[in-house]
Amino acid sequence: MNTDLMINRGIIKYNGNAFEEIDDVIANEYPLTIIVDGDEFATMVCTPDHLDELVIGFLASEGIIRAIEDIAALSINEDRGFAYVELVQKQTMSKDFFSKRFIGSCCGKSRQFYLHNDVKTAKTFMKQIEISVSQCFNLMTKMQEQSTAFQLTGGLHNASLCTKDQVLLSRSDIGRHNALDKIYGYCLKNKLSITDMMIAFSGRISSEVLLKVSKIGVGIVLSKSAPTTLAVNLANDLGITAIGFVRGQSLNVYSHPERIVS
Repeated sequence: MNTDLMINRGIIKYNGNAFEEIDDVIANEYPLTIIVDGDEFATMVCTPDHLDELVIGFLASEGIIRAIEDIAALSINEDRGFAYVELVQKQTMSKDFFSKRFIGSCCGKSRQFYLHNDVKTAKTFMKQIEISVSQCFNLMTKMQEQSTAFQLTGGLHNASLCTKDQVLLSRSDIGRHNALDKIYGYCLKNKLSITDMMIAFSGRISSEVLLKVSKIGVGIVLSKSAPTTLAVNLANDLGITAIGFVRGQSLNVYSHPERIVS
């Protein structure tokens, strides 16, 4: 059992007739503070595995770095819950900049809801790729089969980087956005080409999730759950195909359906 993802704890369970003492598996929750060039940048609550990938992906998503070469040094003190990052070029903008809302001039477009860092880092997907309905079902099944930690704890989100036919990489976390940052960090750390790849996801497609998918640079996101209205608006704007409720033998296509073939 991966104790980074989950921990055994003794609990009291009522089974319908009586109380009993049993061992249960609980999702691991861990605070991690990121220090960039000596200044505290952010504290996140996460699942403490693949922390280097999480930090790299988070910094890229926030627009602090663009490539792994932008990081001069990265060290993590897991006992204290601190990640120390030194950049090749020192960050000049105040961290408050990254949480300020950007109001664009594009009336009626969802892009007016971007934060300033989202304006810098969101990518419009322009490639012509296709996936069949049967491939969508197959990828969702494979992602769920690999989600052992979720099945045991019921408390983790799962994200997978996929080709049309197979799951290449899966990450889990108590935060849906953290699972995506871990995938992004892996891609940057290993300089992985993501041409023609897609994301399979266990949770709701919120606007934050959709923007993370855009920043990673993929054009199709599959989920067994629902999208939100702003996520669908963003997907249409950013050229991303959002597919929800991939369950059994049915699915819903919410944006750019031209990529889905029967």
